[in-house]
Amino acid sequence: MGSSYRDLIVWQRAKTLAVSVYRATEPFPKSELYGLTSQMRRAGISVASNIAEGQGRATPGEFV
Repeated sequence: MGSSYRDLIVWQRAKTLAVSVYRATEPFPKSELYGLTSQMRRAGISVASNIAEGQGRATPGEFV
């Protein structure tokens, strides 16, 4: 596993997902900024973050 998580197609798509979520939540009401908007944005970012974190695990089994 010498390659970076950035080379993984799934990570690239997760990053695209996060950007899409940010764009989709822009028109949400400002009253939801700390509620639904924040939760959706954190969830979108979480996918890519978990993939990157998993890549750094000690063994391939842990990564999977």
